[in-house]
Amino acid sequence: MPRAALKTSAASARQAESFRRSRRDRALEIIQDYVEAIAELGVKNGGVRVVDLARRMGVTHVTVNHTISRLQTAGFVSMQPYQAIFLTGPGQKLARECKQRHETVVAFLRSLGVSEKTAELDAEGIEHHVSAQTLAAFRAALRDKDR
Repeated sequence: MPRAALKTSAASARQAESFRRSRRDRALEIIQDYVEAIAELGVKNGGVRVVDLARRMGVTHVTVNHTISRLQTAGFVSMQPYQAIFLTGPGQKLARECKQRHETVVAFLRSLGVSEKTAELDAEGIEHHVSAQTLAAFRAALRDKDR
């Protein structure tokens, strides 16, 4: 195979992997957003109702029911029809990890001089797509700044 074809093939493979990662990240982002919302609402209200999630997420109750069904299948929540929604052990663990990741991204953005409001808004997108390596670098930079 000619050298130019090999470079094109390698570039295409990298791009395809990038698109696959992006699709995985988007699907995981929805799961993480719901788990975070359930954790926050559950702390305030005990169990969480579909209507509470629909209001928080800005979607219909049909969308919430569909997503909760996916979360049940994945083992992150438990719910009986017409009952409150609760996080399972794995759901609670994921919610804690999401909250920590969000707090790290906000703190890093704030350390760069970004306003609180903007850091919160930007972190909501960044937190779902940042790699473990980049997140570790954010934490290291925050530790170095505190010294």
